[in-house]
Amino acid sequence: MPNRTEQKKAILALEDGTYFLGDCFGAEGERSGEVVSNTGMTGYQEVLTDPSYRGQIVTMTYTQMGNYGINPEDMESGQPWVEGFVVRENSAIYSNWRAKQSLSDYLRGHGIIGIEGIDTRMLTKHIRDAGAQIGIISTEDLDPESVVEKASQAPRLVGRDLVKEVTCQQSRRWGQSGYEEEAIPPGQLSLEISPPPRRWVADETPGPSNSLRGYWETYRVIVVDCGVKQNILRHLYRQGCDPITVPAITTAEEILACQPDGVVFSNGPGDPEEVDYVIDTARNLFGKVPVFGICLGQQIIALALGGQTYKLKFGHRGVNHPVKNLETDQIDITTQNHGFCVDMDSLEGTGLELTHINLNDMSAEGLRHQDLPVFSVQFHPEAGPGPHDANYLFGEFVQMMHQFTTNAAG
Repeated sequence: MPNRTEQKKAILALEDGTYFLGDCFGAEGERSGEVVSNTGMTGYQEVLTDPSYRGQIVTMTYTQMGNYGINPEDMESGQPWVEGFVVRENSAIYSNWRAKQSLSDYLRGHGIIGIEGIDTRMLTKHIRDAGAQIGIISTEDLDPESVVEKASQAPRLVGRDLVKEVTCQQSRRWGQSGYEEEAIPPGQLSLEISPPPRRWVADETPGPSNSLRGYWETYRVIVVDCGVKQNILRHLYRQGCDPITVPAITTAEEILACQPDGVVFSNGPGDPEEVDYVIDTARNLFGKVPVFGICLGQQIIALALGGQTYKLKFGHRGVNHPVKNLETDQIDITTQNHGFCVDMDSLEGTGLELTHINLNDMSAEGLRHQDLPVFSVQFHPEAGPGPHDANYLFGEFVQMMHQFTTNAAG
């Protein structure tokens, strides 16, 4: 076990003058970002590799991280995206049959600074009271006054387009062409690339042995990559979809040229109002193809239809957020990661109606258009902390595509 006294010191300073001294693990250096908290007891690997965390220094509220190491199968993308990682304790040892390296070694290999030994619960309470703030994490400058001044001058999230920093550079088909240049771990892809995606649709005609009659179907789904998590693609694949991920700058005309059965606007980081090129793409797809939005995708859909968004005080990040489905009265336990939200008061005249609501602060968690094949959720249905509470949403998207295709043919 390493000697803690030999660790290099680090500091985390917030723009309001609050600062915390601790020990460095991972890489050394200095980075800025919005300091936020995540309430998950596990899942630190998925948090680190979620592109939605671009521009943020993430604080984990649970006491110990790193105890099960890092494995190549649980990556949500090809690299970690956080600006810094804050924990109460980084486990000096790790133990798991899939683990290939320690959390500290993983962060060091990707240039991510970690800080441990600080009171993360105090930090989280401060964020909840004062709101999410810009901070600096540093091993180079340990003078609190100097680092606080740097934090006050660092870039904010509001007004920044971070999607362009995380989107893929070329189109790719799940587990096949295009992934060679994206550095997705092979272990990830080997989970779901055989056999080809398709689903059995039973013949519903009354009669004996009707379950033996039917057909195989596959839906081509274009996923607009604003920072997509790989598990979204995996869930689409399991539903018999052929997911093709395209860069966020792809136009509606280019998407329609692929003759998709449906389009997904993914999660992603930054201010939704700054990705006007994605908003225009969504606006030009409505009514021509079924559309499903996830997280940032919900905000994009609302903005494209004339709604508005706003920045939450400290955001929703964790794996234990209760969401009520207003259509069924069912309560889903959801994974969330967003700092912006759709303003419910701005929905009048957009054609959108509320379908889900957050039971912690009563904010908008799901929307559906009254006439067009368009719906969205603010949370992450693919993450499944329930563990399967929200899986049904991918099935609803498939049913929407089936109905749209049937109506178009008929």
